[in-house]
Amino acid sequence: QVRLVESGGGLVQAGDSLRLSCATSGRTFSNYAMGWFRQAPGKEREFVAAISWNGGSTTYADSVKGRFTISRDNAKNSVYLQMNSLKPEDTAVYYCAARLFTTTPRAFEYDYWGRGTQVTVSS
Repeated sequence: QVRLVESGGGLVQAGDSLRLSCATSGRTFSNYAMGWFRQAPGKEREFVAAISWNGGSTTYADSVKGRFTISRDNAKNSVYLQMNSLKPEDTAVYYCAARLFTTTPRAFEYDYWGRGTQVTVSS
């Protein structure tokens, strides 16, 4: 079992930055690829970014490419999402997720999920 707890969300203005964190516990963190997803009201959960177990590979949704950066610190059992140049359309609940080794943008392929942290971007 892997437990995931997100933090760092909040209310910001368009153009601001936020850094989300996801702290994990349970199994060996370094074995897991990590992903960030988001879900806005009335919309389906969508892929944001993912990072492989060793940090050697990252992928991003086109909507956040160049603005968001995913990273991980295996010594701290944590994954991060640096979000810059935030837009109102980035408003959503952000979730981190874990699966063994390799990344995927498909939510159903992740085995463990956090409860999410709210990000609200005002215009």
